[in-house]
Amino acid sequence: MTGTTTVEELLGAVRAGSHEKVPGLLAGLDAAARKAVLPKLGELRKEVRGWGWDRWNEQRAVRCALRVAGAGCHTGPAAAAAWIGARDLSDWGGNTVDDVLRVLADRDADWLANVAQRLAERPSVAEEQYRLVHTLVVRSGCPAPTTEAYLRGWTRTLTNGRLLDRLREDPQTPVLVPYVLALTETPDRLTWSAGPEDPGHWPTALRALTEEGLLDRTMLVDGCVSRLLRGGRPRDLRFPLALLRLLGTTDEERRSRIPDWLGMAADAPSPVAAYAQEVLAELALSGGLAVRELAEMSGAVLFRSEKKLVRAQLTLLGKALRREPGAAAELLPVVTDAFGHEDTTVQERALALVGRYLKHVPDEQVREELAGAAELLSPVHRAAAAELFGLAALADDVPYVEVLPPVPELRPLAPAAGTVAELMEDLVALARNPYASVEEFERALDAVVRLAHLDREALAAAVRETFAGAYWMEHRDHVSQGSEGVLTVLAALAGAVRPQQLDIARRRPSGTPSCAHKALTRVIDVRAWEAAWLVATAAPVPFLLATPTHHTGAIDPPVLVERLREYRDAGVEPLPVDLAQSLLRVRKAGPAAAEAAAAAAALGTRAGTRLAEWLSADESLSPGTRFLARGQDRRSGRWWLADRLVVSVRERRAIREEFPPAFQWLGGSGTEIVRGCDGYHWSGLRPLWPGVLPDDRETLAAWLLPTLAGGAEWEERGAASGLTALAEADGPIGPAVHAALAVGLGCRHVEDRLTAVDALLVLASRGELDPSLLAARLAELVAEGTVKPNRLADAARTAAATGAYATVRAVLLGLLPSVLSAPKPVHGAGELLAVAAECVERSGGSGEVAGLAGLAARRGSTQLVTQARRLAAALGRRTDRTPTEAA
Repeated sequence: MTGTTTVEELLGAVRAGSHEKVPGLLAGLDAAARKAVLPKLGELRKEVRGWGWDRWNEQRAVRCALRVAGAGCHTGPAAAAAWIGARDLSDWGGNTVDDVLRVLADRDADWLANVAQRLAERPSVAEEQYRLVHTLVVRSGCPAPTTEAYLRGWTRTLTNGRLLDRLREDPQTPVLVPYVLALTETPDRLTWSAGPEDPGHWPTALRALTEEGLLDRTMLVDGCVSRLLRGGRPRDLRFPLALLRLLGTTDEERRSRIPDWLGMAADAPSPVAAYAQEVLAELALSGGLAVRELAEMSGAVLFRSEKKLVRAQLTLLGKALRREPGAAAELLPVVTDAFGHEDTTVQERALALVGRYLKHVPDEQVREELAGAAELLSPVHRAAAAELFGLAALADDVPYVEVLPPVPELRPLAPAAGTVAELMEDLVALARNPYASVEEFERALDAVVRLAHLDREALAAAVRETFAGAYWMEHRDHVSQGSEGVLTVLAALAGAVRPQQLDIARRRPSGTPSCAHKALTRVIDVRAWEAAWLVATAAPVPFLLATPTHHTGAIDPPVLVERLREYRDAGVEPLPVDLAQSLLRVRKAGPAAAEAAAAAAALGTRAGTRLAEWLSADESLSPGTRFLARGQDRRSGRWWLADRLVVSVRERRAIREEFPPAFQWLGGSGTEIVRGCDGYHWSGLRPLWPGVLPDDRETLAAWLLPTLAGGAEWEERGAASGLTALAEADGPIGPAVHAALAVGLGCRHVEDRLTAVDALLVLASRGELDPSLLAARLAELVAEGTVKPNRLADAARTAAATGAYATVRAVLLGLLPSVLSAPKPVHGAGELLAVAAECVERSGGSGEVAGLAGLAARRGSTQLVTQARRLAAALGRRTDRTPTEAA
């Protein structure tokens, strides 16, 4: 049956979304008719792409029918696979799999094998619709595909309560298991089980198959070792490590892979390194590991930060030396690597080990080397080291020198692009970077305004040519936000956005100040929209007032005065948003501000008068900040710090009455505002936010606190990036900046804590850090659980290790009374005490810490008690050694 009626019926069924009818209708068409219907299917497919969301269900049904019809009509395997695997025809529910298999039932084996291999390379098909590809493989008799997508689909299909039986019954198992082991990202189903007793536990099932002879044990061991050697995330190494532990290793396998175990012990994630350490320890104690190899292993492991691994290695070295004391000359120099470990108990164990076997080192040169390493020890162990090595004394009484970084210098903003060609290069780069910096955004915005003033038509033509086809050029009146606001300026220049639309956008109210994410972003947006309105209307503004002179976003007062003078001479009135932003950016501290205020007043313009008044006013908006008490549980609206921050911005009539609506939230009202975002949105830091208030970091810090809290409470990555801007910005600092710094020091991710440490050191080098205020904020946040003591201790240790022992000492000694007096023991307090003791031992210090004496007098040898005794002893025997500073 090849009549037109049948073709029309097929098209009608497809348009109706009846995919289940398509196989029967296709059976009535010969090859020529199927080929003839393909163009009509393509036209319908193109039409469906343009349907709106209001026809979503209809669109989905038609696409399913199109998928089945196209699969049956295409005669070439490449075209058929491309049609079946097309993203816009994806069938996420798998409703069309049986129908697709029906329309392909008459194809030959080679054709089906070709399609199967091509579909296996498409993740959206091979993983999500594994049954379709697998059936084609079975029908064609071709080898099982080994693509990552097919392997993931296979593991997903097999994992259930009958895992062992299904693996045993599947002929693909011996072929695919080695490839699954080699995957860089382990499939989720292989890491989900509760343990070896779980019937869905893959390692247990695979071990059973090796015992049955279905899988080759040597192949699995090789695969596990190879995968562990490649490294990766701990999650992805969990499966091969568990399988290797269950399979076990023979003496020969352990000896033949010594280089592999050494590599894992040195560089692998902690669980893998611990396993390699166990294997090498067995070899060492059974005589299967040469002294040279043990020394190599020890040097790598003792350099690691994990205390458990380091202690285990020292224990192993002790056993090896007990068996073979003559190896001391080769092993003890490696032991001294632990002298520089951050944990003084590890240092103590290493020193004791050296002392026990030093008599077995006859070589005087080696003994001198060991004695020289004693300089790495903490001061608390130096007296014992001096006695051990027969030294008169280790240097411990030299004047302490506080090492702080140099004060960062303000970097001048690079000049704006001077030619259209240069500007186009900058704009293309900016369009591809949604996280542009203040410098990149401001240079581009300034250049667009300047060049549009000089030759608007030439710049507009270049924009149309460079960005032809861009979505923001094709969509009429599209208004971009954030750093992409520059794109709105370009669209306005090219005529893609009407001036009326821009005028409405730039005058839009800013909403409430409770959500700083929206408030700060709105300032950035309206500034770009105002510039877009400027170029769209060809207003005679030669340049922008608010373009920064420094990388922080700040403007030097004399520069702003000179810009206003040029405006006055040219008869140009400042744009409202541009002028407001320039006032917030001008630097108000120092003699230059006073001189500029007088010069601005002499201009005789309203803008000059506003600048003079602004420079003469109080230096900061200085908001008050406090935290509400934490709720009883996580369901409480007051559990998270971001929901408990209360900000009080004092009233500034000049802002409320003279600034555009987008800025008026900064004018305050004298009343307290409980921070809380109105609606869900991404809360990460926008790089342009600090540039809004570069001269008022207290206010900026108050608004950035919820974002920082996300790094401590919600474990967001990159939350502390704004602290760098706070440390380098201008304006006085107070409770808000110190609270932001305190939260940053307790962030979950190491890179965020490093950013906070850098900010702390910069503030200290500028003489702006108040250790007692920071300690008070930390005490508050530690007590309520926002800042974890172990994270804080890590940050404090890092800061101290740079040479800022006195700075860290002052903060920790102010914090500890609160920690030690807590109603319940504070987990991690021992680590804080250890860092404080190290700081006192190195930088000096005396006095009493409330609660320390009672804790030090307790019995026991826990870290908390041991470090309390150490700190008490250091405070009792040390005096301040007149610290000096070194940049």
